[in-house]
Amino acid sequence: MVGKLYLLDLATGLMKELSIFIISEDLPKVTEILRKYNAGVAFHEITGAGRTKRKEIPEMVRAYQTGRTITPEHARRTKVETIVTDSSVDEIVKDIVSTIGSESEPRGMIFLKEVSNAFEIGTKLSGEAVLTPK
Repeated sequence: MVGKLYLLDLATGLMKELSIFIISEDLPKVTEILRKYNAGVAFHEITGAGRTKRKEIPEMVRAYQTGRTITPEHARRTKVETIVTDSSVDEIVKDIVSTIGSESEPRGMIFLKEVSNAFEIGTKLSGEAVLTPK
């Protein structure tokens, strides 16, 4: 029987991973907020379908408009990923939610996950120490 290895640094506490799905034009605002908290940023252009209603767009065939409109099945979004300290996550989420969009116009989603530990390859640093700028 093979035992399981669990890596948890109890001295550092938990970190949080934020997966932020936004309209691409909001990327500068989100990255500015994350920079304010010294958070690293990775982002990807994605397509997907959620509960947001998609708008009709002109139908294009080989770069020519046909005169008809279509409602696309999927919408383009930007997914921003970051790992932050447990102590800063509430402020970051509040800052993003209050800066982008309004109650009548949703502009994205934020998903929050717990991260038990992180390891910097080569330096042997672990925990929240890998999140602080050098």
